[in-house]
Amino acid sequence: MNDEKLSAQQSKEVEHQLTLISRGVVDLLPAEEFTAKLRRSLAENRPLRVKQGFDPTAPDIHLGHTVGIRKLKQFQDLGHQVVLIIGDYTGMIGDPSGRSACRPQLEYDQIMKNAETYEKQFFKILDRSKTEVRHNGEWYQNMEFLEIMRLATRFTVARLLERDDFATRMQKQVPISLHELFYPLMQGYDSVAIKADVEIGATEQTFNLLAGRTIQEAYGLEAQCILTLPILTGLDGKQRMSKSLGNYIGVNEPPGEIFGKVMSIPDNLIYEYFELATEEPVERLAAVKAALEDSSRNPMDIKKELGVVLVDMYHQQGSGEQARKAFERQFSERKPPAEMPDVNPDGLSQLGLDRNRIYLVHLLTRTGLTSSNGEARKLITAGAVSLDGEKVTDPNHEFKLSGEVILKVGKRRFLRLKSS
Repeated sequence: MNDEKLSAQQSKEVEHQLTLISRGVVDLLPAEEFTAKLRRSLAENRPLRVKQGFDPTAPDIHLGHTVGIRKLKQFQDLGHQVVLIIGDYTGMIGDPSGRSACRPQLEYDQIMKNAETYEKQFFKILDRSKTEVRHNGEWYQNMEFLEIMRLATRFTVARLLERDDFATRMQKQVPISLHELFYPLMQGYDSVAIKADVEIGATEQTFNLLAGRTIQEAYGLEAQCILTLPILTGLDGKQRMSKSLGNYIGVNEPPGEIFGKVMSIPDNLIYEYFELATEEPVERLAAVKAALEDSSRNPMDIKKELGVVLVDMYHQQGSGEQARKAFERQFSERKPPAEMPDVNPDGLSQLGLDRNRIYLVHLLTRTGLTSSNGEARKLITAGAVSLDGEKVTDPNHEFKLSGEVILKVGKRRFLRLKSS
């Protein structure tokens, strides 16, 4: 790649972009190639095509996804072209990266239903008018078998089995399905199809990202550079944030739910969340680190600051402070939130419930506080349901509505029942 001659101003812009793009990055490979691409981009006034793929295997985007999306936003703000790949075809395989077993396969209709919510949530962060959204079904659904065979010749089985997850599964004699071996090839071909200059992903994606370089070169294209980002730890403080593990914060969740989940993270994750999940400037991050190292400061106060920041990022400004006050009222002052859904006798009748004999399980399910009768019984038995502050542990509990009753489910779900 020839080095481009730039003006002093353009050279300064290269350094500026490198500084911004490198923030929070684990690896930028190969670094020299990326710098050369960036220089050529400025010299030719041609934006880099920066790609990231998402398989819509679940309906919601969580904070773990936003680590990459916010990096895309940085590229976008610098004038580069962001290309989002919705993996409607790769999603039916499921990325084997970091997996100890084969993923269950999803039906295409479910993938596409999930994809609709993904696309809406992407644009809580990215500028829709400046984002190219592609589904990899565009090229895979019409690909002839001969072309699939040609794609398969671009990679060896020995190379695929170098992956840690595949090697581990072989050692443990855990089956590896043949279709899983196609995943990195397909992700790599996505880069061919959209002519990616750069692809970003989490560190566990490194193998797939490098595979994209190999496959682009095999198709006569200039190899993409790769940019890897840290993996955000989930609410449990142990495993990566994941919808399937239930240790996630969804960007589409209500302000109170986001704030409450932030309050549940271990103290040792506060800085990680500030660094990876927010857009706070370097100076603020330094102040947060200093505050966490100050033994006179209560980490809960800093965690509340984090909660306010995250809520305001995905909801109207001021929502974070309102969520903080509601949380303090509920937990610090031991009072229920000032605002909660109300149900009166007419509402109970519409739900098919008799105010004189309300079956608690049906109340939970029909008001949407639980997704099923089974979940309702499980929560009641676990002591996670209370009426006016009194735990109910009998899954067959029935009661008569008299006056006003506050129903609480878990830590953050409330319902007010009114007799008139």
